[in-house]
Amino acid sequence: MARSTASAKSPLPIGLYALTAGAFGIGTTEFVIMGLLMQVAGDLQVSLAQAGLLISGYALGVFVGAPLLTAASSRLPRKTVLVALMLVFTLGNLLCALAPNYAVLMLARVITSLAHGTFFGVGAVVATGLVAEDRKASAISIMFTGLTVATLLGVPAGAWLGLHFGWRSTFWAVSLIGVLATVIIALWVPADRERPAPVAFATELRALAQPQVMLGLLMTVLGFGGMFTVYTYIQPLLTQVTGFADSAVSPILLVFGVGMIAGNLLGGRLADRNLTRALLVTLLALALVMAAMGLVLHLRWAMVLFTGLLGAAAFATVSPLQLMVLRQAGAAQNLASSLNIGAFNLGNALGAWLGGVVIAHGLGLQALPWVAALIPLSALAVALWSLALSRRQARDQDIASSCA
Repeated sequence: MARSTASAKSPLPIGLYALTAGAFGIGTTEFVIMGLLMQVAGDLQVSLAQAGLLISGYALGVFVGAPLLTAASSRLPRKTVLVALMLVFTLGNLLCALAPNYAVLMLARVITSLAHGTFFGVGAVVATGLVAEDRKASAISIMFTGLTVATLLGVPAGAWLGLHFGWRSTFWAVSLIGVLATVIIALWVPADRERPAPVAFATELRALAQPQVMLGLLMTVLGFGGMFTVYTYIQPLLTQVTGFADSAVSPILLVFGVGMIAGNLLGGRLADRNLTRALLVTLLALALVMAAMGLVLHLRWAMVLFTGLLGAAAFATVSPLQLMVLRQAGAAQNLASSLNIGAFNLGNALGAWLGGVVIAHGLGLQALPWVAALIPLSALAVALWSLALSRRQARDQDIASSCA
């Protein structure tokens, strides 16, 4: 993949924004179902809980499908893989729009999810290959801006479409986004200068088995597990604990979306300056924001502020976590990057589960921010462990070199 040698002040390549367009479409289809559950349940005559499994099915599809599809496509040019993934995404959403029953809709959601992890994984590798060394984390954050803008704009727009024209209209609209994104990627993402060197799957697995890669994946699960422990239940927190009206939730979630965009871009810049420091600072900030939220649950203005800060702190960790795994993966960059996207989704599922456990065991909604804050603190401990391991390995190499 061609590398930019331009200065840090030069414009970012247009291919990077093409990747952002694809990320926007995929982000929209992942989260828009949350605003359509009641319409889907009523139309397909299933319970709300069964409709909710469409979210879990998608997340698990990302987690399982990312490494499998990445491994299967590892010998293909990366641009070809990205275009093919957007076609899978588009066809999956078309099948969602046409689904005659719940089973077909679930199958369509799983098919669509297969494109998610591999697109973000391979896309992150392509994005870092389009820019100079000191802008790699920023390139990842620009691509992931598509995901955050989808949460801010795409999801509310999809929910509005579903409310006024039926839930199927939302999936027709997302399918159109898929067509446009496919064309944009085909036109603007530069072709690989050469095909990726073939890497045996066993070699990739050995690279993934390195302690630093596994620790990086664990940090991702724990970091986002903490965020989703709170965010999954943000509506009842705002209405039942803070005392907001139901109508106030959507505007407050827009504040969360703005925070996501700002934090995502800030995290990229921090990681470009110093990856290790960015990783430690963003994980600590996430824990502190959630702990502080636990102190202000009954203050309306403060909860609006901390909802935005939660989005900012959570997504400030994305670029550092993704770049850390990429740097440690060696020959298995595509697979490791895709697995890390799966780890984000695993954190989503585990956080939602943990929040439910906290509520079910009588601790109540008010305990969620406190419990959630412990999880990124554990991710911070893993990061410090990784740093100590890295320093010890460097020291051992220095000793071995001096004795040679």
